[in-house]
Amino acid sequence: MEKALMPLWLFLYLHCFLNGNLVGSFALPSGAHPVPIISMVGSQVVLPCSWKGSQKEMTPSACHIQWMSPPHTVFEQLGQDKWQAAEFEGRVEVPLEKLSSGDCSLIIKDVQIGDTGRYESFIVVDGVRSKSSRVFIQSVKLSVTDHKSQQSHKPGEDLVLELYTSHSFAVVFQNRNSSMWESLWKRGDQNTERLEKHPQFEQLIIKNLRSSDEGIYKVLDENDLSVSTVQLYVEENSSSFRIYQGHEKITADAAPTSSCSGLLMSVLLLCFQVLHLH
Repeated sequence: MEKALMPLWLFLYLHCFLNGNLVGSFALPSGAHPVPIISMVGSQVVLPCSWKGSQKEMTPSACHIQWMSPPHTVFEQLGQDKWQAAEFEGRVEVPLEKLSSGDCSLIIKDVQIGDTGRYESFIVVDGVRSKSSRVFIQSVKLSVTDHKSQQSHKPGEDLVLELYTSHSFAVVFQNRNSSMWESLWKRGDQNTERLEKHPQFEQLIIKNLRSSDEGIYKVLDENDLSVSTVQLYVEENSSSFRIYQGHEKITADAAPTSSCSGLLMSVLLLCFQVLHLH
């Protein structure tokens, strides 16, 4: 008589029950600490998830993976069938070829500031009478930060402003002598004589810089969240250079002046000593 195999759902159910990980609601098991992940806008991030309890018995078609950012579902996958939340459309994936080895990590492409938050992964176990139970796997805390930089250019040069992502919607500018922000560019605007969106890359080129262009440039997304901040300095005098420390500027012209003064004092002191000997 052939030995009957234990159904996969029952195997998972018993495994999760014995290990205390079976949940039927959004509540997490006690002591579940989220894994901290930090990323920058526009990059790709991997939210870790590892299911090793039964990978030998699993097949990709039996893996019902669910990722949530409570209380909303972000991504679900059952075999080849996938579902993505609208704000993550085309940006999230759990590689099917890795599921069979127990890797259910969620890949988020072109990560945005709005993606910051807590994420939880589950395996959904289909039971009898059309009832399902969710097996908690991993909690992740994702923090997405914007880009910050300083640039120094001479008059007449071009500033290449990185937009980092196709979700960048606008650029605003604050002049060094003003506290007001002015709109400089919005996606879809036509190129001008001094302002050009690169035809292939996510870059905005500001041509023929002037001293009046010195100030702060902010790239914003559709929700007015900061993608990047650039502090621009336009150097008028090419014979001197400046060392930047935060927002302070130290001019290096003072060093030669001090050296000349010291040399003159040494010569005068030597002459005084010669006269005194005579």
